[in-house]
Amino acid sequence: MPKKPTADLCAELRKIDTPTITNVVATYPKNPLCLGLYNPWTENWYTDTSIRCIFPEMGAVIGHAVTCVFGLPDPNYSGRLSFMDVIDALDAMKKPTILIIQQKWPSELMAKAGLAGEIMVTSMKAVGCVGMLSNGPSRDVDAIRRLDFQMLLGGVTAGHGEMAVQAVNVPVSVGGMDVAPGDLVHMDENGAVKFPADKAEQVLENAKKMLDGEAEHLARLRAATNAAEVRAAGGSYAAKKEK
Repeated sequence: MPKKPTADLCAELRKIDTPTITNVVATYPKNPLCLGLYNPWTENWYTDTSIRCIFPEMGAVIGHAVTCVFGLPDPNYSGRLSFMDVIDALDAMKKPTILIIQQKWPSELMAKAGLAGEIMVTSMKAVGCVGMLSNGPSRDVDAIRRLDFQMLLGGVTAGHGEMAVQAVNVPVSVGGMDVAPGDLVHMDENGAVKFPADKAEQVLENAKKMLDGEAEHLARLRAATNAAEVRAAGGSYAAKKEK
């Protein structure tokens, strides 16, 4: 039975870039190292170009997804939830965590709601959160850079108005990726990808094999000096089934 990810397993997954993780999760369904967890085109399992990495120099992070929805205060609902409910959900989830925030604002506000700043992020880090993914902007990125906390966002902006938590730990869609609470999310400067937590060990094993195969293929390509040698280097470095 697949093991749930340990801290050591997550640390090893952080050493791998997100595109390699996507290659194993679903990108190359004909490759035996690919787990084929999603239809690569029809399912929303990785982020699109609407999301940008704020701290590309930080490298990859991975965590169990805790989700929430932010929007304008609703007079019929305001006061039922607060950011402390988000903190409680982060605290209760297996560590490490990544907070996935779906921002739902009127179109004229979407690009100017600088949601999570230094105080919110410091609170999140206190309960084991290592990063945040959101379809809208945040702020205080100069201060957050010093906190060793990764953010993938729709952008940055300096301010916001009154806001409210609309839901906690519900399915959300952020940057073209559908996320449920507890999903593992791996993200770096290339974007984010999700996969089931019980597949973590297999993802890591296959990703290492794929990287080894890539290294061999690249070595042959770097030694090539003409088209015939490039062709001879081959392209199916990881497509052979193991005996």
